[in-house]
Amino acid sequence: MPSAPSFPAQPRAAIQDLGGSLIREVANTGMGCADVLAFWFGESDQPTPQFIRDAAARSLDAGETFYSQNLGRPYLREAIAQYLARLHGREVGVPRIGAVASGDAGLMLANQMLLSPGDRVVAITPLWPNLLEMPRILGAQVVRVPLAVCEGRWALQLDRLMDALTPGTRMLVLNSPNNPTGWTIDEEGMAAVLARCRQHGIWILCDDVYERLVYDPALASAPSFLRYCERGDRIVSVNSCSKAWRMTGWRVGWMVVPETLEADLGKVIEYNFSCIFEPIQRAAAVALAQGEAHVAQLRAGLVDSRRLLVDALRAVPGVEVPDAGGAMYVFFRLQGYDDSLDLAKRLVSEVGLGLAPGSAFGPEGNGWLRWCHAVADGAKLLDGVERLARFVRR
Repeated sequence: MPSAPSFPAQPRAAIQDLGGSLIREVANTGMGCADVLAFWFGESDQPTPQFIRDAAARSLDAGETFYSQNLGRPYLREAIAQYLARLHGREVGVPRIGAVASGDAGLMLANQMLLSPGDRVVAITPLWPNLLEMPRILGAQVVRVPLAVCEGRWALQLDRLMDALTPGTRMLVLNSPNNPTGWTIDEEGMAAVLARCRQHGIWILCDDVYERLVYDPALASAPSFLRYCERGDRIVSVNSCSKAWRMTGWRVGWMVVPETLEADLGKVIEYNFSCIFEPIQRAAAVALAQGEAHVAQLRAGLVDSRRLLVDALRAVPGVEVPDAGGAMYVFFRLQGYDDSLDLAKRLVSEVGLGLAPGSAFGPEGNGWLRWCHAVADGAKLLDGVERLARFVRR
């Protein structure tokens, strides 16, 4: 008989060091329970619009079930280019665009293309945990620059960010509007960041998935580096159909990269997922070309649901709710509770209220809770606030 294995079957250290999702940890305590109101995940509670689903169905009926180009079908890349030109008022050449199997995948592809072990990455936090862990998977070091609550709203401490963007920094990760806080960078801050990154040759990785979900009705989108960057700037923008078109489960998005990265992007797509299922590409193209009325309706609903939720929360004793510029979340804290993971679990078990713990977004978020308000029924939000108030009264 052969001897027992001499070496343990374990992944490399960077994978062992990854933390599990604290949002999932909380959700697992209440998923499937009929009396739990779940606001822990970041998605609308309404399905994908019918016209988008119909496009995928037509593609399936036509037998479009084969491999396609790594960077996406030409019709989808062209639809993305036209959409970006309408939105930002500047042409984005098709060679700069790649369709990817989710914004999440696009962010990982960008990290794979740009980072080496030991590289220094700066991130504005609190932040969606995937954006913090992806560089660590590749052996990079992440330096956090925390947002602060200033005059009742989330704000970037620009001086601290400028100090962090040293000549030895490889990449800045920027998510605006930010998940979980809703902080949104302004044009002045964007100009300062772009100038510093140009000065030191720092890559900017933009997670733009919430750019359409701004609360100011006068704005078509949040400020975007795509409006200001010049040919050759070290900027990668990653976006997705998930949030603004209610397509979270479809897993489709796009990247905008410098033209010099087109061939490299095609290669890393080949070695990660090869291509996107064509019915999904058809659906994405239709969403971008015909979805503006839907996006406007979704945005109006988010403005209303946020106002309803924030007003109700601020009436609960001990609750602090800073203002925000966009996304689909209310990030708040409850006086006297410093352990957000424990608090989130107690809310599930004691009053049936499912929220995401702020500690899921880094230590800067501990003591805070994230509430997704992309909910069609305002009564459900008010029921949730009443459950929170009941918890406070205990």
